[in-house]
Amino acid sequence: MTDDTTTGVPTTVDRGRFPDAVTPWEDPAWRAEALAWVTEGLAAHRLTETGARKVRLRPWSVLVRLTVAGPTTVWFKAVPPSAAFEAGLTEALARWVPERVLTPLAVEAPRGWTLTPDGGPVLWDVLQGLEGRAVDPRYWEEPLRQYAAMQRTLAPYADAIEALGVPTARPRALPALFDRLVAENTALTREDRTALEELRPRVANWCEELASSGVADSLDHADLHEKQLFAPVGGRYAFFDWGDALVGHPFSSLLVPALAARERCGPEVLPRLRDAYLEPWTGGGVTTAGLRRAVSLAWRLAPLGRAASWGRMFPVPPGGPAVPGDAEAAHWLRELAVAPPL
Repeated sequence: MTDDTTTGVPTTVDRGRFPDAVTPWEDPAWRAEALAWVTEGLAAHRLTETGARKVRLRPWSVLVRLTVAGPTTVWFKAVPPSAAFEAGLTEALARWVPERVLTPLAVEAPRGWTLTPDGGPVLWDVLQGLEGRAVDPRYWEEPLRQYAAMQRTLAPYADAIEALGVPTARPRALPALFDRLVAENTALTREDRTALEELRPRVANWCEELASSGVADSLDHADLHEKQLFAPVGGRYAFFDWGDALVGHPFSSLLVPALAARERCGPEVLPRLRDAYLEPWTGGGVTTAGLRRAVSLAWRLAPLGRAASWGRMFPVPPGGPAVPGDAEAAHWLRELAVAPPL
């Protein structure tokens, strides 16, 4: 633990597996300005820092856990310019679906800053607390029902969400995204590029079929893993961390939680998980077979959104340390060739 030279507050810094990542936290002027904004935001809610800070630095975010007087902690988050939309989106979601998200204490949308209360334990914490006991294979079913219901509620807001700066990944826009991701990626091998070039016509066909599925575009979290939703309060789950979000076919959201459930419980959980997710989408004029086909197509194309999200990093000065991203994006591009399990 070290003292922050800006304020003298004891501060612990966690860089995880990215010890050389460059973030704005290293800039004393930026840090002073951000912490002054935090202090102002806390004061607006009659809160004051009372103890140590825990700072988590990643190439895609600065996250600070603030100790305040009262029953809970507060979190400050800053994201790169390419993901600055997250702040405005977080604020908008608190208006549109307040029962499904946390209401921020303060937002500075142009700079991508948010100040939010703690939401309690996340789903991952609950699973870790099982201490060797078997995980109920249904553990993702109810969260996905509630998440899908939220997506359906948000479908009329798709254009408004895009206007906030959330990147578009609508099905008919995906072929152009595919071309850009392949052209810009430095980690793809010659063999990768040949395989992707051969796959390109099929990708275009899948995109067109998905666009015609009869399901409206909506918000896609795009990284809904077990640390991105809070344990239920009164039976309700709350979702957070929208830095990878996209406007596109909502069913692409199923990929990440389904992979997590498959890893924990085996592939036999997938059909039930799919059907639980699809329950809120029934009655919209699309048959069950049509919805399931859309799931398969969206699963196949969801890696494009995952690959795109790895480009949302803090900029690195010329000559600075390498920032991960291309290798991870290349992995997801290769996944386009893998047949979906559903």
